[in-house]
Formats: sequence, structure tokens, C-alpha cells
Amino acid sequence: MLASFAPDARKELRLFSAGEAAEMLGISSSFLRKLHFDGKLPEVHTTPGGRRHYSAADLLEMRKILDAAAKTPGTYLRGRRAGDKVQVLSFLNFKGGSGKTTSSIHTAQRLALKGYRVLAVDIDPQASLTTLFGYRPEVDFLETGTIYDAIRYDDPLPLRQIIQQTYFSGLDLAPGGLILQEFEHETPQALLNNVQPAFFSRMAAALQEVEADYDVIIFDCPPQLGYLTMSALCASTGVLITVVPNMLDIASMSQFLQMSAELLDVVSNAGASLEFDFLRFLINRYEPNDGPQQQVVAFMRQLFGDEVMVAPMLKSTAISDAGLTQQTVYEVERSQFHRSTYDRAVDSLNQVNDEIESLLQHAWRR
Repeated sequence: MLASFAPDARKELRLFSAGEAAEMLGISSSFLRKLHFDGKLPEVHTTPGGRRHYSAADLLEMRKILDAAAKTPGTYLRGRRAGDKVQVLSFLNFKGGSGKTTSSIHTAQRLALKGYRVLAVDIDPQASLTTLFGYRPEVDFLETGTIYDAIRYDDPLPLRQIIQQTYFSGLDLAPGGLILQEFEHETPQALLNNVQPAFFSRMAAALQEVEADYDVIIFDCPPQLGYLTMSALCASTGVLITVVPNMLDIASMSQFLQMSAELLDVVSNAGASLEFDFLRFLINRYEPNDGPQQQVVAFMRQLFGDEVMVAPMLKSTAISDAGLTQQTVYEVERSQFHRSTYDRAVDSLNQVNDEIESLLQHAWRR
């Protein structure tokens, strides 16, 4: 850890090329050049060779300028409008290694790059999501500073005090840590003593304080169906169940769904509100040339129909290699990889995340 991160080091987000910037803004590269040529956009970092590079803050500033001039307001700023409720997504599965953290962080980052105000909430005691943001949970948040402080039964803190601004423009983090496990241990006693609000309402109550600041809130859930996961589900408007397409994982998911249904029935009878705008199965670590995997995916599509997402998340060495340096594919430079490997990974992630974005837009009736 000391070799990878100096004690005072903080992560920084790289600059994006003109092609990447145009794709994220939803315009062509030639139109982007013309806007600069006409002086309609602020100057950005330019190399001696004349190549422009854009920071995430530049992209957000440009979005505001483009939206102000657009015929239809909201073309470039696609977040919440008056009357829209905040969208809360939970990435979950019973099984570890199904890609929950990878999926949730790439979705959070992609939505932030596309102009949404995003809060990532790490409710996994292993705190992998928090680590990917450049923190060391075992040092930085050993005693305090995690989401546990906002949902604990004894003297909870306001969530706003816990949220950390990250190096990623438009994306904030409510960190996780090992202390979250305390919530699992304390809840049975709190239920006996009838402490209010009950465990299933505590996460929603904490989020209510800050929901006006965000368009999307994303939960990275632990690989178990405990009180933390159920409290996140009760606060969610959308659920994404990550599935690796092999029969053992499908069998595990089947058990997970059965157990979830029974537990959520109990919670629902106790007064919890469970209304999801959508529930989708996200195929993860998919290998298109693997025959058995194709059969499993076909079986799932036959069984669940439209509830299986159209775009699968491909298994890619680019994703795992980026993880070695605790980065995501959106953070690493394309030059660090074989071009086709990198492009394939980015295309796959973009298709998945743009499909999730369309689900959000649909929930807002657009």
C-alpha cells in the first residue's frame, strides 16, 4: 500500500481527448472543433501540437453552455427536473465476485461524466468501492467517517458530515468500512427494544437529508442479504442484480431471489415501502465465445425476458489490469493497453451504463 500510495497522495482524474469529450457530450468531434473555432466554448488544456484535452470540470462547464443554447432545455443536462424523484440504485447479489463493485463504480463514473450529480454509497464492510476512490478505509475511516455514522442507533450523525467530495467531478462518496458490520450486530437488539426508525427506514431517512443535492444515488451492497442490504433495498427505486452466466451462479441467484422475496415480505408487512421503478439482471464477466455461457444467457432471457439487460458487461483484461492500480477503465489512459482490448472494454461499459441511463430517463417519464 505504501509503495502504491504515498501517505499524503490523492488520486487525480486524467484529462480526456477531444474524441472522448465529444462522445460524452453527445456531439460530433467536428461540431466540437467548430464550437471552439467560433469561440463559443472556453479554452482548455492544449498540447504544443494543438490537441485539446478536457477535464471533467471542463465537460460540465461545456454542458451548461450547450444546454443554455439548446432548442430543448435538458438536451445536455439530463439530470432531475422539478417534480422528478431522486433515483436510488442498488447493485446486489448473494455471491461475492459477481462484479457488484466494478459495475457500481463504472456506472457512477459514467453518469457523472455525462453530467449527472451522483452519490456513491459504500455499504460493504470490505469497502472495495471506498478503496477505488483512493482512500484506505482501514486507516482513514477506522473509527468514524463511514455511512455507519449516519445510520447507527446511538446518536447518528447528519449524512452531510460524512459525504466526501472525490477527485471525480460531480461524484461524491459516502465511505464504507469494517465498522459497518456493527449495524448487523446491533439491529437484532434494536428490534427487541423497538428503536425507531426501524433498520429498514434508517438508510432512506439518512438519504432524505441530501437527496436534493443529487440526481442519482448508487449503493454498492455487501455479498449477503443482511440488514444493510435490506435497508438499501427499502431506500431504492431501482435494483440491478449482477450475474455471472454459469450454472453455479444461477443456482446461487435463485436461492438469493427466493430468500429475498421471503425476507422482503416480512419487512413489507412491518411497514416498509418497496416500490421499484425497475429491476434488471446485469450479465457480468460475459465471454461471447464461450458456448456454455451463451446457453446460460439464452436460458435467462427466456426465463426473465426484458428484465435481463440487453447489453452484457464483457469479461476484459483491461478491467482487471486497471484494478491492479486501483483504477477503473474510465480513469486509465488508453495508451497503457492494447488499443482493441481497451476499446472493447470501454464500448461494453458504455453500452451497459447508457442502458442504465435510459432506465433512469424512463423512470422520469422521458
